[in-house]
Amino acid sequence: MARAVGVSQASVRRVWHAHGVKPHWVETFKLSRDPQFAEKLEDIIGLYVNPPQHALVLSVDEKSQIQALDRTQPGLPMKKGRGETMTHDYKRHGTTTLFAALNTLDGTVLSQCRDRHTNEDWIAFLGQIHRNTPKDKQIHVIADNYAAHKHPNVQRWLARRKRFHMHYTPTSASWLNMVERFFRHITQQRIRRGVFHSVAELVAAIDAYVENHNRQPKPFIWTAKASDILQKVTRAHRTLNKFAPK
Repeated sequence: MARAVGVSQASVRRVWHAHGVKPHWVETFKLSRDPQFAEKLEDIIGLYVNPPQHALVLSVDEKSQIQALDRTQPGLPMKKGRGETMTHDYKRHGTTTLFAALNTLDGTVLSQCRDRHTNEDWIAFLGQIHRNTPKDKQIHVIADNYAAHKHPNVQRWLARRKRFHMHYTPTSASWLNMVERFFRHITQQRIRRGVFHSVAELVAAIDAYVENHNRQPKPFIWTAKASDILQKVTRAHRTLNKFAPK
């Protein structure tokens, strides 16, 4: 740009800085095109802010393909003036999938690590939820639209257990599933910074993190109103339509 307008690069930088222009910064987004977006949004937020009595509301999902990464050289610990270091390259020792169910009322987490994330694995985790929750409680499960979550085998399993009630997030709206916040925390605080020599070591670290989390759980508080979210989504669709190819 500096060459095109005949000024110095420093001048271009000053103009960009003065007007808050950041051409190097690209943000990603995805708007849901689910025709039932509003209904599903209001249903799920209603479970967060006004949960039904005598019931558990569980935000459930799986974090797949978690890699057991071992660094090629030992890193240096954090000290004054320098953060912790680790090599940019690594050795892969396999993967695991973390299934987690976040109790939206008290913040506790039920978890299980499995080799895969098929419909059989999903049923196995639902079975764990069934066994480890009070039998007199209805269970409202918030989940995304992954095919394994809606497989005919899953539907048959649910049909035999009437206390389970499924609530699916709108397509392309996994941010509505509160368990994603837990996945973000465990990724940042344990998985990404870890060095694992085997899948078993990775699974042990995940289990220890969940156990420690459950000693002093803190629920995530949902504050956004459904009406405010709908307004933002409507504005975003309106803006995108202006730039859509004719």
